[in-house]
Amino acid sequence: MICQSCKEKTATIHLTEITSGQRCETHLCQDCARQQGLTVKTQMPLNELLNTLLSAQPKTGNPAPSSVSVQSEHACPSCGMTLKRFAAEPLLGCPNDYAEFQVELLPLIEQSHNGKSRHCGKVPAGTSDQDRKEIQLIQLRRKLEQAIKNEDYEAAAKIRDQIKQYP
Repeated sequence: MICQSCKEKTATIHLTEITSGQRCETHLCQDCARQQGLTVKTQMPLNELLNTLLSAQPKTGNPAPSSVSVQSEHACPSCGMTLKRFAAEPLLGCPNDYAEFQVELLPLIEQSHNGKSRHCGKVPAGTSDQDRKEIQLIQLRRKLEQAIKNEDYEAAAKIRDQIKQYP
């Protein structure tokens, strides 16, 4: 799709505005979007997102599931990170922190990912059920190949059985 402003470059920024029930779409290249004062933040780092959610005050009288435990001085045995320090800094100390603070972090991760707590791949929301099944089947076949390569035949048999369940 070509940029609607310069009509030369490929549009990479797609804006949809709904005003009084009327939908208006604008397609711009990055240069034109920058000239119009539009800045694009591609992704927010997970640690920054979790930090924002941890430090956010609940809107109701009930405390958020993790707000009570943020005051805890429990520390990661590997790096010494505490939830209190995490609330002040945007980064966890080490990969072990996710396991160490799982109880406190899991509700925040689920909240930020619409109730999901594990990565399911990047499949666009408008993808048909048939295409989703094909993508899942491809992923299962890759896992099967890896299990066979690792000589993990028990896991390979389970994956094979999952593949057989697909129509």
